[in-house]
Amino acid sequence: MNTTTKLPDQKKVGMVSLGCPKALVDSERILTRLRADGYAMSPDYAGADVVLVNTCGFLDSAKEESLAAIGEAISENGRVIVTGCMGEEADAIRAAHPQVLAVTGAHQYEQVVEAVHTHAPPSQGPFVDLIPQPSEADIKLTPRHYSYLKISEGCNHSCAFCIIPQLRGKLASRRVDAVLREAEKLVAAGTKELLVISQDTSAYGVDTRHEEREWKGHLVRAHMTDLARELGQLRTEEGRAPWVRLHYVYPYPHVDAVIPLMAEGLLTPYLDIPFQHAAPNVLRAMKRPANEAKVLERLRKWREICPDIAIRSSFVVGFPGETEDDFRYLLEWLEEAQLDRVGGFRFEPVEGAAANDLPNPVPEEVKEERYARLMEVTERISTAKLAAKVGKTIPVIIDEVGEPDEDGDIGATGRSQADAPEIDGAVYLRNVAATLKQGDIVDVTIEDADAHDLFGVPA
Repeated sequence: MNTTTKLPDQKKVGMVSLGCPKALVDSERILTRLRADGYAMSPDYAGADVVLVNTCGFLDSAKEESLAAIGEAISENGRVIVTGCMGEEADAIRAAHPQVLAVTGAHQYEQVVEAVHTHAPPSQGPFVDLIPQPSEADIKLTPRHYSYLKISEGCNHSCAFCIIPQLRGKLASRRVDAVLREAEKLVAAGTKELLVISQDTSAYGVDTRHEEREWKGHLVRAHMTDLARELGQLRTEEGRAPWVRLHYVYPYPHVDAVIPLMAEGLLTPYLDIPFQHAAPNVLRAMKRPANEAKVLERLRKWREICPDIAIRSSFVVGFPGETEDDFRYLLEWLEEAQLDRVGGFRFEPVEGAAANDLPNPVPEEVKEERYARLMEVTERISTAKLAAKVGKTIPVIIDEVGEPDEDGDIGATGRSQADAPEIDGAVYLRNVAATLKQGDIVDVTIEDADAHDLFGVPA
């Protein structure tokens, strides 16, 4: 009599990922490891044997969001493992949610996987070893056509408002050949846009003294410029260079060297620079690096070399000690800098940050008033910059294609090279071809614009 042995069902893991793109990369790596260990992924609470919550602990408001997410996961599933930046505050998490199974800190991949193995042991059958194991690039929490490429962890700065070094440690750069190998795999798997991220992209390789590694028959330094140049040599399956977008770039002098790479088409003409403020007094109080750089003069030179370059940044208003003169200085600086994309934040104390002990806190109503004025100025600049693109034809990467309307017309949403996903604007298209698909890069003629977005039609 023939007998059959039923293979045990795979244990399933759910994931809630909060915070920045760097945390999203951590989530992808954790899930990739777990899938290699025989776990399946659950898209909802109900189907999960255990739920991972990757937390953010940068601001008090982010901690509140993390605690709420943990509470929801416990309510909906009951079996929850916590990781990420807020994992450094295990006592606070357990005080709020004593039911959590385990708590680990930021980028502690081994401890997270071990906790999952403990509380939901993998159901490995006798033939699991015959299953091909996935590569590091297999599990993505972003759409297939763009990917975050994390090049380092941690930060060497001591900014007064920030606790990232306490959460994630000092700068630890990845080997340049490992970064390039991951980028190559991502592009081969369909990535059309690489978003280079870290806590300080400009400092890449400083901790390893910019060590060299062999790549494709030649030596490459662990240095932002060298890495950017090599990433610009990658090609998609269609033979096109992927968009390579640099984030979290501090304006050190050597950043000047990447601008010609943008002019040559090797890099996307886009820089995300966390200026945070412009007034010298506030920058000194913030303990910001590179605050003596002649930034406005360098911005002019960058635009001379690469006229299409888009600069995005974020600014904090209401930092302790910020005077009305300091704030007006920032607004005047912005008028001259003419940044393309700007995010604004009201200063918020973070437990453990040095800024909490600074004198002369700014009243909440003053913060709100300054934030509104900041947004008014930056929105006006953005409106004028986008209006100048009307009538031009620009490349756009497609994020989403809609369904035909009653007339059979199809619309789509995409982004220009000046727009990073999630944080910048969009390009809305009309009358696109039925063959258009997510990830395509097409030329679009811009017909209209508002304060944040563009509207156009395929050229």
